[in-house]
Amino acid sequence: MLTETSLSIWGWGSLGIVLSLITFGPFVIFYLAFYILCFVGGGFVVTLLFGKTNSEKYLEQCEHSFLPPTSTGIPKCLEEMKREARTIKIDRRLTGANIIDEPLQQVIQFSLRDYVQYWYYTLSDDESFLLEIRQTLQNALIQFATRSKEIDWQPYFTTRLVDDFGTHLLVFRKAQQKITEKDDQVKGTAEDLVDTFFEVEVEMEKDVCRDLVCTSPKDEEGFLRDLCEVLLYLLLPPGDFQNKIMRYFVREILARGVLLPLINQLSDPDYINQYIIWMIRDSNCNYEAFMNIIKLSDNIGELEAVRDKAAEELQYLRSLDTAGDDINTIKNQINSLLFVKKVCDSRIQRLQSGKEINTVKLAANFGKLCTVPLDSILVDNVALQFFMDYMQQTGGQAHLFFWMTVEGYRVTAQQQLEVLSSRQKDGKHQTNQTKGLLRAAAVGIYEQYLSEKASPRVTVDDYLVAKLADTLNHEDPTPEIFDDIQRKVYELMLRDERFYPSFRQNALYVRMLAELDMLKDPSFRGSDDGDGESFNGSPTGSINLSLDDLSNVSSDDSVQLHAYISDTGVCNDHGKTYALYAITVHRRNMNTEEMWKTYRRYSDFHDFHMRITEQFENLSSILKLPGKKTFNNMDRDFLEKRKKDLNAYLQLLLTPEMMKASPALAHYVYDFLENKAYSKGKGDFARKMDTFVNPLRNSMRNVSNAVKSLPDSLAEGMTKMSDNMGKMSERLGQDIRQSFFKVPPLIPKTDSDPEHCRVSAQLDDTVDDNIPLRVMLLLMDEVFDLKERNQWLRRNIKNLLQQLIRATYGDTINRKIVDHVDWMTSPEQVADLVKRFRDAFWPNGILAETIPCRDKGIRMRTRVAGKTKLLSIMPDELKHIIGAETTRKGILRVFEMFQHNQLNRRMVYVFLEGFLETLFPQYKFRELFNKLHSRSKQMQKYKQKLQTTQAPSLQKR
Repeated sequence: MLTETSLSIWGWGSLGIVLSLITFGPFVIFYLAFYILCFVGGGFVVTLLFGKTNSEKYLEQCEHSFLPPTSTGIPKCLEEMKREARTIKIDRRLTGANIIDEPLQQVIQFSLRDYVQYWYYTLSDDESFLLEIRQTLQNALIQFATRSKEIDWQPYFTTRLVDDFGTHLLVFRKAQQKITEKDDQVKGTAEDLVDTFFEVEVEMEKDVCRDLVCTSPKDEEGFLRDLCEVLLYLLLPPGDFQNKIMRYFVREILARGVLLPLINQLSDPDYINQYIIWMIRDSNCNYEAFMNIIKLSDNIGELEAVRDKAAEELQYLRSLDTAGDDINTIKNQINSLLFVKKVCDSRIQRLQSGKEINTVKLAANFGKLCTVPLDSILVDNVALQFFMDYMQQTGGQAHLFFWMTVEGYRVTAQQQLEVLSSRQKDGKHQTNQTKGLLRAAAVGIYEQYLSEKASPRVTVDDYLVAKLADTLNHEDPTPEIFDDIQRKVYELMLRDERFYPSFRQNALYVRMLAELDMLKDPSFRGSDDGDGESFNGSPTGSINLSLDDLSNVSSDDSVQLHAYISDTGVCNDHGKTYALYAITVHRRNMNTEEMWKTYRRYSDFHDFHMRITEQFENLSSILKLPGKKTFNNMDRDFLEKRKKDLNAYLQLLLTPEMMKASPALAHYVYDFLENKAYSKGKGDFARKMDTFVNPLRNSMRNVSNAVKSLPDSLAEGMTKMSDNMGKMSERLGQDIRQSFFKVPPLIPKTDSDPEHCRVSAQLDDTVDDNIPLRVMLLLMDEVFDLKERNQWLRRNIKNLLQQLIRATYGDTINRKIVDHVDWMTSPEQVADLVKRFRDAFWPNGILAETIPCRDKGIRMRTRVAGKTKLLSIMPDELKHIIGAETTRKGILRVFEMFQHNQLNRRMVYVFLEGFLETLFPQYKFRELFNKLHSRSKQMQKYKQKLQTTQAPSLQKR
């Protein structure tokens, strides 16, 4: 049954297929599939449309049933945004001074244009945001200007600023000393100096160190951001400060767009060197200063840069095709450049070989030194200081103090007797009182130095002491009462092997010559490898070849000698006034060029003229020396006329014809022009060596002037304290001795260790000195390291500065300081500073391009030029007061301090911190800065060191 049914289904099915194929053809299958697909697709579309319509209706019903109605504010905001933006009016007044506001507005405009607009317009055309930033900046500037007007800037500029600079220099000097003490043989690198500098800073400051800010760019940017945010908090209205987006924009503009580029520029050593040269652009470079800088340089890069430039100029000059008079000029220039090149090569060779370069040590080793007479030492402030130190070491200071005290007594007695004589002529009688005061002073000197109770006692012949005591008891004292004993003391110091003879063999004598500028740098003669060295100890610092060779030079045509009087001066020595002439001498040959100065009186010229005319009779009719005239009748015009006449005499004397006519004349001429004591043919020791130690070069001051100016001295007491004359001589002696043993010091010290405290901590606020004097003392102490000198010299320096200030300004100095500070902060000066800032960053209204790094050779030559300029402008009077070597070291130390970028940044940040502390005195900026610098690595090391050192003491307790 099932089989039949199965056959029936397959039969009917097959029949249907066959009939379909016959009826519809072979595509019946495709049509059937298409019809089915259309049916299914149509059903799906109908279902989708029906569901969508019902869903929208349902959602609409749900929205109206559960959600609140739409706010009307949103459509209104959209309408306001679509409208055209309204113009916002900004008040362009900032400081109240139009001359400041105009360039300041330009700075704001340029800052927004170059730091904000260039990227903001790519996001939006709406300018309201830019206007809001501008308004925020203006609000901050208005608050800043208002605050600045309320501050008295005089203490900051006259005390705080100078103290910060002096302390910075003090830290640098101590860092240099530490580097030197670590290893004298190996020179520390710049990185070692920077690390040591911040070690010393934290030891001095105790609670702050700025090493991270100065050495890490990332930490520096973070510091500036934090600082700008604090300033915005103080300067902006609360509403503007709460706007974070606006605050961050303004902070970044100030930190990265204004402060950071400015600090980068101010701390760049090359920029500082160029600025130094620009500041003293009116001063011409001195040849002698330039050669001193080359010979003192320990930087091989500087020497190579100068040598390469000299070689370049030599190549150019040799390529010139010239004839006539120009050829001589070019030859002289070539010789000069060859000399400079030779000096540079010698110095480089010595530095690379690791040999000694210290002038004082070289002089001590070679031993070829000048001889300075004792009487010249006693009348020179700088030389006397070293002799004092030596006499203390040998126990002979009492003899020196006695000699100086007697000099002071003689000067004062002469003054008082002159005053007494003039008063007697006017009918005023005070004879007994004045003589009583002189007697009391003389007795005081006797009791202090010559009596049996004196300690220490000056050892002289007993009969001289007895004779003096008898004179004091029976006769009126005279200015010459101590002359016999003083002469004996002088002879003792001169001839006793313990004193002056041994002093000439001591290292202090070499240092004294260095301070008097009577040492020379080493010269290299012989082989090319630097062997065969010699040290020339002639009293000049400007040439390398020994002047002793002059006397051996023949009158060869290859040697050219030229001399002229470059300066004149008036000198006072032991009450005698005379004129002194500075002779500049140039000596050239085919390979070398030399230049030096020597000093001669008219009597030297006269003696020289007499000697050569006696030796060479043919010269008497040719050479005519100007007639002699006493100085008392001279005036400045006469000195200039005498200078011209003597110059004409020298020019005639040095003509080649004159030398050829008398070949032996060269020896006398060289002897006269050498920078040494001129041995007069008809003189004796009584005429001494007046021209050797001369006032124009070495400031040979009469000791009476120094003694008269000592504070609380005999000379001052004679004129101001007539009722206490008996104690004057004792005070003078105590003043000299206390200055030696530094009791009391010039500036009273604080309880803290002066080696680890700021400069201002050593100033006594109770001292009745005006501000300029204290500032000058502070700067001189640190620049020239005068704290290491004995107090006698420092007292002289202090007194000299007092006299200088009083003579120049009198009692109006404080008012002048205030006026100058007011001028510095005046609208005109502030406007000028703003304009300079604008022109520096936006020249011609265009953002300045990044200045390309200058070539190393140019930067090195700029350093040499800067040092030369600084050394050239130092007045000779300063060298006479503190010494030539000390002056050079101080100036070069200051210059070297500016050659380290990290240290310059530290100084800029110290100035900035002091400025903000002054501007916002009511806020705790000092604590804020301590917190900002608290992550310092050096600070952490210092705290660990303190804990380590304090732990044992706590355990003992």
